[in-house]
Amino acid sequence: MQNTLKSPADFAGFGLHGGRPVRMVVRPAPADHGIWFCRTDVADRDPLVPARWDAVTPSRLCTVVENGDGVSVSTIEHLMAALAGMAINNALVEIDGPEVPILDGSAAPFIAGFMAAGLEEQDQPVRAVRVREPVEVRDGAAMARLEPADMLEIDFRIEFEDAAIGVQERRLNMANGAFVRELSDSRTFCRQSDVDAMRAGGLALGGTLENAVVFAGDKVLSPGGLRHADEPVRHKMLDALGDLSLAGGPILGRYVGNRAGHALTNRLLRALFATPSAYEIVDCGPGTLGKLPGVGVHLGDLPARNAAG
Repeated sequence: MQNTLKSPADFAGFGLHGGRPVRMVVRPAPADHGIWFCRTDVADRDPLVPARWDAVTPSRLCTVVENGDGVSVSTIEHLMAALAGMAINNALVEIDGPEVPILDGSAAPFIAGFMAAGLEEQDQPVRAVRVREPVEVRDGAAMARLEPADMLEIDFRIEFEDAAIGVQERRLNMANGAFVRELSDSRTFCRQSDVDAMRAGGLALGGTLENAVVFAGDKVLSPGGLRHADEPVRHKMLDALGDLSLAGGPILGRYVGNRAGHALTNRLLRALFATPSAYEIVDCGPGTLGKLPGVGVHLGDLPARNAAG
């Protein structure tokens, strides 16, 4: 069965628009609605923006979706990961600015809000994208691939010159609440130079050392250090789940990423859907449904620091 929220989840966070905090409310939506954004601050154009792979526009440091009228919403990946990680299929995200609030830089605050709002089952089957043939894209040393598997698995490797990050690898079967337990509290990370570039581009204007892990060489600049020794690769896996959720349904397959980012994952989805023999859309029966991310998640799965919301 599909899921939506029982009641709205309200997030007013650190994102800024015109010098003021951005407010975002995630509202219940009917079956087969999917995930849509509504820019409540836009009155002269279509304010509705689909959270879909073919609405993604080029961006190096985050995921941005845009409609035909040029209305966009940026930095959607953590929210999308939380929705997928909670098995929420249908929602309307009302937001009064162009960027999703960063909160603590992870997906955990969103998940805590969704758990507080509660989930409601809907009498329609979940439609998943089953990978039938391997599809791969590359960009220099970076690679992203989807290959057949019974359920979603994410296998990720990163490599950075910064000694505080270095080479990290992790593989995770995403069934049975694994995302919430293992990945959801891992924060976005960057080098100090990345922070400067994002702010120059009008992004992450509410970002601080409290909602991102900032590295400089062999140093972790953020107070309190890391939440996990391999927090960077865990966050890359979080991002991958959010970006893969733009397929329009859960992925049944294995995602392999090597130094991959948002743009490459979107290129991978475009390559998948451009190859009809490589995928099929299937209704999830009880056996498959139980293997999807988010099915059976409960408050105890959320890391303790976020369980109170």
